[in-house]
Amino acid sequence: MVRGKTQMKRIENAASRQVTFSKRRNGLLKKAFELSVLCDAEVALIIFSTRGKLYEFSSCSSLNNTIDRFQKRVKDQGLSGKAVQDHDHMELANEDTSSMAKRIEFIESSIRKLLGDGLESCSIDELQQIENQLERSLAKIRDRKNLMLREQIELMKEEEKSLLKQNVELREKCGMQPIGPPNNRGGGEEEDEEDDVETESETETMEVETELFIGPPKRQRSSKKIP
Repeated sequence: MVRGKTQMKRIENAASRQVTFSKRRNGLLKKAFELSVLCDAEVALIIFSTRGKLYEFSSCSSLNNTIDRFQKRVKDQGLSGKAVQDHDHMELANEDTSSMAKRIEFIESSIRKLLGDGLESCSIDELQQIENQLERSLAKIRDRKNLMLREQIELMKEEEKSLLKQNVELREKCGMQPIGPPNNRGGGEEEDEEDDVETESETETMEVETELFIGPPKRQRSSKKIP
């Protein structure tokens, strides 16, 4: 009869759980003993039941000797492992420092080339790449500048509207007529004609002929003869 696979979870029934503990504990102690005899291994086993009862096995004379040996070995491995980790960290730090130094050198060289220095060693392709990069950067700068100018213009328009509104409110408070746009001022065609007439009259008044002579004054001839 094939025994079914046991599901690995806590047994809820207390009696069944105690029976299973006893069977598997004895089997575990037996396997530990067989391992120590067949393989000449130092084996130590410690088991505490749910009620706190201790079950132990040691292939040597004392279980404490095996535990001391285990603690010493763990301590030695911890120190050696720490040394290995420190060495690995040092190597990684050195690699990171070297890589960072190379990256800084590359960035500084690129900046010098963008500023127009150190171009003697560049090929035509490298110069073309630098030129394309500068054009792209210049395009981005212009776009940003135009955006900021548009934003400033919008702000100035909003400020102008606010000032005009305040001006209207102040003139209303003072009982003054609001000032309209120059093209929308009242008066109609008659006032425009009067303005044209006044302008023409002013022009005619200003166009006055004057006898103006520039130069030394002319001498008048005397009719009397000198004796």
